[in-house]
Amino acid sequence: MEQFFKAAVLAFEAISVAVLIFGFVLSMGHFVKRFCREKERHSAFRGFRHDFGQTLLLALDLLVAADIILTVTLDLNYRTLGMLGLLVVIRTFLHVVLHLDVNGRWPWQESHGTPETSLK
Repeated sequence: MEQFFKAAVLAFEAISVAVLIFGFVLSMGHFVKRFCREKERHSAFRGFRHDFGQTLLLALDLLVAADIILTVTLDLNYRTLGMLGLLVVIRTFLHVVLHLDVNGRWPWQESHGTPETSLK
């Protein structure tokens, strides 16, 4: 059973890396297409930041899942549980900050209009 959980952790971490690579390539492709098509170049960059930001959020979620599986199933003691708690707090903070930067609103706020007007 331990081998299964180790494989699951490796799978989550590998999928996270694959999401980052695939998301970056896809975001860059959309950026180049927008950059060549649109007259306002800044909107192309904002689109890239939004697309790649969503990729980063997904990768962070996958890494948190891998850490939880690793700690709870393989090495559960007070030290590793404390380290897991700290990792989850740091990654949650990063998630909230990235969400605010990408979407222009806090994660718990409803979407009203474009991201540029949501914080006003």
